[in-house]
Amino acid sequence: MGYLGNHLATIVTGVFAAVLTGLWPYFVDFAPILNFVFIMAVPITWFLTFTCWISQKSTDYMHNHAPTHSEKKSLSSTQTVQVTTGSQVSLSEIKQVQNELSLELSNLKESVKLKDSEIERLNQEISNLETLVQIESLKTELANLKMLASKSKTKKK
Repeated sequence: MGYLGNHLATIVTGVFAAVLTGLWPYFVDFAPILNFVFIMAVPITWFLTFTCWISQKSTDYMHNHAPTHSEKKSLSSTQTVQVTTGSQVSLSEIKQVQNELSLELSNLKESVKLKDSEIERLNQEISNLETLVQIESLKTELANLKMLASKSKTKKK
């Protein structure tokens, strides 16, 4: 982000604090109320400068060390898995897995009150299966949903 590196607020506040600090000696004897204003304003502006600097350092650290969006795991989004082997699945195996997963999802639909949009999304993913990675991802997601269903059943009892 240029020369300032997102520290514009820190620099502006610091310059204002420095100007107030520099003007303070000139206005000490001018009016007693101004001395009080400077006594209050100078430490506050230096505190604001420090706060801006710390918050920007924290933000920079979090953006440089936080996991990327693709690394975050969620039930509603499929997990990405890289496979190094180049084995292909035959069309009959994919159809068989699609049928199994569709049956599993319909059984799960009866036991858990899932949103219709979530079920439609899973059905769409089942119909678009092409690789082992996608199959394993959907199996994992269905297993997570089953686990949530069993937890909700035990809480009801």
